[in-house]
Amino acid sequence: LRTPWKWAIRKRVWDDLEARNLARPPRPCHHRIPNFVGAEVAAGRLAELPCFRNARNIKVNPDTPQREVRRRVLDAGKTLLTPQPRLRTGFFSSLRADELPPGVTAAQCTTSAGVAQHGRALRLEDSYGVDLVVVGSTAVCPTTGARIGKGEGFAELEWGILTLMGNISDPENTLVVTTVHDAQIVDDIPANELTSHDVPVDVVIWVAQRVAKPSGVKWELLSPQKLSQIRVLQQLKARIEKHSGILLPEAASETLPPTAERNGRNWGRGYGCGHKRV
Repeated sequence: LRTPWKWAIRKRVWDDLEARNLARPPRPCHHRIPNFVGAEVAAGRLAELPCFRNARNIKVNPDTPQREVRRRVLDAGKTLLTPQPRLRTGFFSSLRADELPPGVTAAQCTTSAGVAQHGRALRLEDSYGVDLVVVGSTAVCPTTGARIGKGEGFAELEWGILTLMGNISDPENTLVVTTVHDAQIVDDIPANELTSHDVPVDVVIWVAQRVAKPSGVKWELLSPQKLSQIRVLQQLKARIEKHSGILLPEAASETLPPTAERNGRNWGRGYGCGHKRV
């Protein structure tokens, strides 16, 4: 292996996604661009960005986690450019929703089979521009833009061909975007050890593992001292205890932290509320 440190990061991320059940089929996610929980949410966030709204021709990788991105491109009336899987049978396919046969939906054209059936094969010498590039990732560092794929180098090969043929006429200013789960966000990709063909990303869109929102008042966390400061909680506690006939729990006594001094000079005039008057 030319870059064993990349494989160490890949394995760590793949193992973590599987262990925490953050990967979705196809599984296991090893040796794939992992399909992650929340991929549709990430695609929706991408579709809201100006770089997406302003682009006409968008190149999107053919992997499963970016399937919703491909649908969003078609639904927005843009041209979807997607590589033929592993470049085995050709180069790229082009699809537009307004060119699909009657009865065929955009969602049907987001899989490899749908692209093969309804897409228009592009030749190397065809003339077209690419306004935005979306790639899948196994791991990515938002600070540096350093990205690691699944290890086969297709994103880099596709970028190289598109820039060589002039389809990406301004590589420095053509944005590259990736969508991932926050479990794929890493900070230990050594940017100075990336190979010369590695393509960094400009925009990283990720979704976080949801933490359940609390419901109700956690009485067992309220000390008598805290409760004594909040009249509405005293009233609510008394009402519940009267209705249920059961005393609510409370936390142990505590010394409350100090609060900021209020001199009243600017209180109520819009100052002291997180804004600094200049």
